[in-house]
Amino acid sequence: MTNNTFLSADARAIDLKAKLFRGFADPSRLSIVEALREGALTVGEIAEEAGLSLSNTSNHLRCLAECGLVRSERDGRYVRYELSDERVAGLVALAEELPADIAGGVYACTRYDSGGTDETDAPQTKTQKETA
Repeated sequence: MTNNTFLSADARAIDLKAKLFRGFADPSRLSIVEALREGALTVGEIAEEAGLSLSNTSNHLRCLAECGLVRSERDGRYVRYELSDERVAGLVALAEELPADIAGGVYACTRYDSGGTDETDAPQTKTQKETA
């Protein structure tokens, strides 16, 4: 095996991780994952919990299912969605546990904001509000 083979395998692994995190990158999808942390829900229940429209919820659920983050199961007339693995909820929980200094850096990061907005859209701390 050459180093190119190792690099190729590493590149594939990195690409796979990027796709996984892309599933979490959209606030709507993340709110759906948050709603599903408590257990299986129907599309209507997810939409209500996440504050999204039914069609928006369905579209994002399709994306999350294609990414392997959620799975569905028919329950009579309804389809219930749930997280595909308890570790998905663990990733979200881990993100909540990050120290405040790291979270501050996340708020300040505007380079990768898909909406093209800047850090003024990020929640402000009490100190930031007082100086604004």
